[in-house]
Amino acid sequence: MSVAAEKEQTERLLANVEAIEEVAGTLPSGAPGRSKLYDVADNLLDSAMPIRPVVAADLLELTEKTVRAWASEGVLLVSEQEPTMRLEPRRVHEVMHLVREIRRIGRTRGLLDEVHRRLSDQALLERVDLAESLDQVVRGEGTVVRSGTTIPE
Repeated sequence: MSVAAEKEQTERLLANVEAIEEVAGTLPSGAPGRSKLYDVADNLLDSAMPIRPVVAADLLELTEKTVRAWASEGVLLVSEQEPTMRLEPRRVHEVMHLVREIRRIGRTRGLLDEVHRRLSDQALLERVDLAESLDQVVRGEGTVVRSGTTIPE
């Protein structure tokens, strides 16, 4: 498939994912169709073909060199290395959201660092053990530890 055709197909797919997510976001949190719409968007991303760096660069409004650097830093995930590098579509979509948000608030410098920080924060928040620990803190359970000493409650 040509780069132009791949670009068009990927843009169409991501536009559909965005439209589904937008509609899902308008529904109340417990609405029956909300999670189903998000599942459909996830399924579309799961069925997407890996993305060439040149196509990802266009989607993210970055240079191909920057996209390749972000892939080597682990911000964009490489799904295929040979015969040509291809990127994981779900991560490109996720990073696309982050880049748009960061640019929307006026930050254009240090995009790599900001995106990397946000992805790291998100990964931490998705950890089950951290969620459990935060729930314990909210309930007032646990032990306060400071500078290697334990302070009784």
